[in-house]
Amino acid sequence: MAIKIRQEQENDTSAIYNLIEAAFADMQESDHREHFLVKRLHDSDTFIPQLSLVAETDEKKIVGYILLTKVEIVSDTSVKASLGVAPLAVMPEFQRQGIGGMLLNAAHQKAASLGFGTAVLLGHKDYYPRFGYRKAIDFGIEFPFDVPHEFCMIVELIPHAVDGLNGTVRYPDVFFE
Repeated sequence: MAIKIRQEQENDTSAIYNLIEAAFADMQESDHREHFLVKRLHDSDTFIPQLSLVAETDEKKIVGYILLTKVEIVSDTSVKASLGVAPLAVMPEFQRQGIGGMLLNAAHQKAASLGFGTAVLLGHKDYYPRFGYRKAIDFGIEFPFDVPHEFCMIVELIPHAVDGLNGTVRYPDVFFE
């Protein structure tokens, strides 16, 4: 089965929302509202259409989705643009086939081509490091959530983008509605 990664199109939204709901249905850590967050992000000024990607089968079935939106890393002396990965989702019956990695890699390449140097995420400590993610706290970067540091990660999309970077990740208000 061949998988194609492409930018989301306008008529994909209901398939994306259904996919996200299914992908997170059995996750204990989930509040099962990720699809509502994606809808809010789609309607916000943090949305970057080129960074909303789907994984599609030969039969045109959408089986995976990733969204990167604008966030900031704020310190006492600077505000730096970054991206937040939320969510990465794959239909349960298509998981463990490399589709999530394909989506991450495609999103990283596209983000770098758009000039974004870093991306942050709150995610599984054993999954994301294989794609270059490292604990954000190791770079002096903190998250505004009460979760262990090993789940708060950053990836460098452009070489040396984390050099001298520190502060707290500031998510747009749309994440907290």
